[in-house]
Amino acid sequence: MSDKTVLIVDDEASIREMIAVALEMADYNCLEAGDALEAHSMIVDKKPDLILLDWMLPGSSGIELARRLKREESTSEIPVIMLTAKAEEDNKVQGLEVGADDYITKPFSPRELVARLKAVLRRTTPQGVESAIEIDGLKLDPVCHRVTADGESLNMGPTEYRLLQFFMTHQDRVYTRSQLLDQVWGGNVYVEERTVDVHIRRLRKALGSDYEQLIQTVRGAGYRFSTKAA
Repeated sequence: MSDKTVLIVDDEASIREMIAVALEMADYNCLEAGDALEAHSMIVDKKPDLILLDWMLPGSSGIELARRLKREESTSEIPVIMLTAKAEEDNKVQGLEVGADDYITKPFSPRELVARLKAVLRRTTPQGVESAIEIDGLKLDPVCHRVTADGESLNMGPTEYRLLQFFMTHQDRVYTRSQLLDQVWGGNVYVEERTVDVHIRRLRKALGSDYEQLIQTVRGAGYRFSTKAA
């Protein structure tokens, strides 16, 4: 068995079972919850490595739970993949806005689910221990997975952290959205290029007014990280 535990949150037992079978065959440990309340206590108690969260849940919705998890410090780092029967564009963006790391529309194949899950876990697991990077008072420390600005801790999601880590180690070069998807999200992940814009916006917001200008939009090309004026 893998040492990775996945919590499946869906009110339909048959869907939970189908997902659990697929994940256990791929060597993941599985936990199951039928609603947001049960899921939240399980997350606090068991600290899963990843949460598969259905959009529509009885009582409190999946999107409300995702928002709560990303707000609370003890759970904000746990990656969340939203499961939904709705393919509408604005739902995807709304899911990403609250901090979901990926999005899968039902019906999906077990193979696709496992591939997406592996990609999310790979990009949210720190790659070895590296030395801290500091640029003009902005410091990223991979050992304790923290970002500080002039000594003050900044709060950001796992995808924003990886995006910033990539930018800070690759300064002054313009990257297209598809290059950023490859580098930060992993090559075989099914994420639309628009997702990059959503996360760039969230990263700028996390950096605040003193540092947001380091992430520069290069019209018609992509983004770059630079201390020089655009």
